Amino acid sequence: MQPLTVGVAAVEGALLAALWIAYRRGNTAAVVNTVGAICLTLVPPVLAVTVGTDGPELRGLAFWIAVAGLLHALGMLGRYDSVWWWDHLTHTLSAALAAALLYAGLLVVAPAAAVAGTLLATFVLGILWEVGELFAREVAERYDIEPVLVHYGWRDTALDLVFDLVGAGVVVAFDLRLFSPVVEAVVGAV
Repeated sequence: MQPLTVGVAAVEGALLAALWIAYRRGNTAAVVNTVGAICLTLVPPVLAVTVGTDGPELRGLAFWIAVAGLLHALGMLGRYDSVWWWDHLTHTLSAALAAALLYAGLLVVAPAAAVAGTLLATFVLGILWEVGELFAREVAERYDIEPVLVHYGWRDTALDLVFDLVGAGVVVAFDLRLFSPVVEAVVGAV
């Protein structure tokens, strides 16, 4: 069995444990976010079946998604409130994941725009995420329910966007082409 496959299984097990803890605590936001993370870990296996490839890149993608999802789930279970840098870590890692996928896609379809496009698109995705947090808060307040995403204020929003750019910057600075074969397989299958 491949080490990445074992790693993915271990992290998915930890995600299931986080889901159980969230459920036992009655933490709806953590349950929803953890279920979302678990669902995202299913994307690479679905890609493997639909595109007909199962290289190490897809296992790497699954592992990265699972780790980012687990860190976010742990954040929702209290780390965001108790560990001052946890939110920065999750934003950097998640943004780097998005940037790695964007970078790979742009390298395949528009190589000249890969660096600027990755930084800009990651920043725009970060803004959309922050708007989603605000929207979730407004909906929750309107219907007097627990928000599934938490907005911690404008300073936090600015820092989130900075760390989103840090994640994207790492990807382009190190020219991380990890997922180019995945994008090429998907583009070839379309």
